[in-house]
Amino acid sequence: VDLEERLRELDLRCDSDIPDVPPPTDSTPEILKRALSGLSARWKNWWIRGILSLAMISGFFLIIYLGSFMLMLLVLSIQVKCYHEIITIGYRVYHSYDLPWFRSLSWYFLLCVNYFFYGETVADYFATFVQRREQLQFLIRYHRFISFALYLTGFCMFVLSLVKKHYRLQFYMFAWTHVTLLITVTQSHLVIQNLFEGMIWFLVPISSVICNDITAYIFGFFFGRTPLIKLSPKKTWEGFIGGFFSTVVFGFIFSYFLAQHQYFVCPVEYNSETNRFVTECEPSELFQMKKYSVPPLLQAVLGWETVNMYPFQMHSFALSTFASLIGPFGGFFASGFKRAFKIKDFADTIPGHGGIMDRFDCQYLMATFVHVYITSFIRGPNPSKLLKQLLILQPEQQLSVYKTLKSHLVEKGILQPSLRG
Repeated sequence: VDLEERLRELDLRCDSDIPDVPPPTDSTPEILKRALSGLSARWKNWWIRGILSLAMISGFFLIIYLGSFMLMLLVLSIQVKCYHEIITIGYRVYHSYDLPWFRSLSWYFLLCVNYFFYGETVADYFATFVQRREQLQFLIRYHRFISFALYLTGFCMFVLSLVKKHYRLQFYMFAWTHVTLLITVTQSHLVIQNLFEGMIWFLVPISSVICNDITAYIFGFFFGRTPLIKLSPKKTWEGFIGGFFSTVVFGFIFSYFLAQHQYFVCPVEYNSETNRFVTECEPSELFQMKKYSVPPLLQAVLGWETVNMYPFQMHSFALSTFASLIGPFGGFFASGFKRAFKIKDFADTIPGHGGIMDRFDCQYLMATFVHVYITSFIRGPNPSKLLKQLLILQPEQQLSVYKTLKSHLVEKGILQPSLRG
């Protein structure tokens, strides 16, 4: 049996078998079309992308001003929209099969996974708030069991929806949904976890990716000659290298500005008395100016023996380097996905840019890196979070913890044995 017959027997689909997805419509506002009508397609796209980029950046700064809660809502909104764009592609590609419950189950699983992840966040960061409400105490105590029960319900619904002759395709869609959940929900959860560590851990990585995307496009537009990767023919080595150096410089300067303000460097905590998020603290050593010796090789070039900077600026170099060297591979991955399904963009939400997922394909990869970086090199024991967990315990459990801690401190000589508390 030759290879072609074996593939036919296994009923595998090749790229040529995938139905064409209707191209997205042009959503460019008419006023922009008329204003740019005399330009070539290349320069028209340049101006559309530039104007919309400035508009999005301005909106982003406005949301930063409104506070951390609005940033969380923004992340959740982007997550839902990205999920919708990817799921819609699956539905369009396979719409002729009329699969039962596919879209309903996809959104149900999204709700289940969000319930699990954000329930964990509530239990972790809003312990004192939960402690005051008995209904929430029940939900938090049995949160994982409830989450598992909800998922099992969706799983059983999927099994009941299986239709003869379409089993393979339905399992394709089941896997499609779960991979989409992994890409969107898990990563957006990590973004919010990073935000709770301090707004600077949210802003610097995201801004570095945005900076790299913009500067790589600019350098590629004006100087690009050498193709970088076949998946993205418009990407060039000139844009890639120019974007790298621009992003590192931007990250260093932007970090210097943010590190001066408590609003950006303090962990985001929920104040149960005021029912608001607060960012007030004594900045850690990462955000206190220190003097560093300049390496001898650079002393001859710069003429400086020492330099004053924030320790976080050293970490910003690692974040910017990842954003400019590894981050673009998230975009390459998305390009391969779009080529596999013969589409230009995930959607036409943003004129000149495509869909929301087209703009945030690199951000999700960055979110994971930042979370791993914080847990590996930055985060230590958090007394505030530990205290919140202790307050949830029963009085006898709290007393047991107190006696154990007191005994430990006496053994280390920190407390006197005669101390009464």
